[in-house]
Amino acid sequence: MKALSVRNLPDDVYEVLKTMAATNHRSMQEQVRCLIEREARLATGPGLAEARAWRMRLAGRNLGDTVEDVRQDRAR
Repeated sequence: MKALSVRNLPDDVYEVLKTMAATNHRSMQEQVRCLIEREARLATGPGLAEARAWRMRLAGRNLGDTVEDVRQDRAR
């Protein structure tokens, strides 16, 4: 397994990570690993490609305002 060292991390970012780790009952190392793994899965997973495909399919369509439709329906 590979190791990674992060230099010059701003103090405010470090404090947020520390709080997140405590909230999730994890060590700092576990919290950072969890965040990196999640981002890597999102960046390479099929979800991103699927979202792009849907955006291309729906491009240029007038989908209307769903919130306004619900308001009008409730007003009846």
